[in-house]
Amino acid sequence: MTPTDFRWIGWNLDHSTKHGCKVHDIEYVVRNAGRGFPRRLDKEKWLVNGREPSGRTIKVIYLLDDDDTTAFVIHAMPLTTRRRRR
Repeated sequence: MTPTDFRWIGWNLDHSTKHGCKVHDIEYVVRNAGRGFPRRLDKEKWLVNGREPSGRTIKVIYLLDDDDTTAFVIHAMPLTTRRRRR
């Protein structure tokens, strides 16, 4: 399920940007998910790997709010070549 909106609070802003990802890049990757994404990780979590506008590949994990259109991002980080191969 690809969300159309995002819910940001202090905790997920701090946690999602601590690896150097910016909010607008995280939102871009989720909204522009490529083939095979978003991928369900478990009952609540969704995964998207994708390229931000600058070309860097990032991994985003989010939960969907009850409305099924709002993402609550819980993790984002750049993917190195080694991590992309996993």
